[in-house]
Amino acid sequence: MQVARLHGVGNLRLHDEPIPTPASSESLVRVKAVGICGSDMHWLTEGSIGDMRLEQPLVLGHEFAGVIESGPQRGQRVAVDPAIACGVCEFCREGNPNLCEALRFAGVGACDGALREYVAWETHCLYPLPDALTDADGAMLEPLGVAIHTVDLGHVRPGMTVGVFGCGSIGLLVIQVARVAGATRIIATDLLPHRLNAARALGATTFQAHDGEEADAVFAATNKRGVDAAFEVAGQNAAVETAIAVARPGSRVVLCGIPAGDRTSFSASSARRKGLTLKLVRRMKHTYPRALRLVEGGFVDVQSLVTHRFPLEQVEQAFAVAQRREGIKVMVEG
Repeated sequence: MQVARLHGVGNLRLHDEPIPTPASSESLVRVKAVGICGSDMHWLTEGSIGDMRLEQPLVLGHEFAGVIESGPQRGQRVAVDPAIACGVCEFCREGNPNLCEALRFAGVGACDGALREYVAWETHCLYPLPDALTDADGAMLEPLGVAIHTVDLGHVRPGMTVGVFGCGSIGLLVIQVARVAGATRIIATDLLPHRLNAARALGATTFQAHDGEEADAVFAATNKRGVDAAFEVAGQNAAVETAIAVARPGSRVVLCGIPAGDRTSFSASSARRKGLTLKLVRRMKHTYPRALRLVEGGFVDVQSLVTHRFPLEQVEQAFAVAQRREGIKVMVEG
């Protein structure tokens, strides 16, 4: 089978490797769609995420869907949860598998991801896809799960005004999930015009980010009130600063973006004087059933976010498009 392995910064190579043999608890999955995530770009361009370093050639890709090729469920189309929690550590027992001490996650460390033709994966992490959903839809359930967890952490309630700072794929999904959660007004910012266009198409009021000047525009749009919950989804300090600047006193600021260089900073005085609660997103938990219902029921649109598609043989071109941020979600399809 064909496999794309990252050997170092910018060094992504195609290999021919044996098809994996699933263990008794696993199913063999033929990969049909893999989304390229911002974290994949960190691995490609930096060889690291935070304090994790690339220590061996690694198969990236954790947003994926496919078809089961072995066992009694052979032929079943599935979305794949990329996180395999141990189920027995303190955090798993507390209901927080995303904080598992022994978590295995596709495309991280020694756990190869999905940019290959076949994957052997834990059967309990496979979620059947209804016929109405495409393979790419199934792959988009992973970033949607992150967006659901992000909005959960923001405690969005009906009637709220929320701010979304960063309109990549997860930011655009946060906009939609916040609307479903009851937000009546959503204000979004980004540097890129085509992402702002996408946010507007989803019903957000948008402002182009520029040296923090957008904070004044957000205040003006909210009659100087600010937002009831702020979501930073850009991985940039400027977006964090804006989120804190426009958050109402006593509200929540949720940091979802992954910063380059493993460092986030902001002016402490504003956050302190407002008594803000800061929450940081660690992937997601227990979100796949909800994500499936939201997409199948038409409450969240994932299809419009997939702007580029490439076969596995063109994986380098796919990453180049993602790195240039030409579209929104780049999908590698089998």
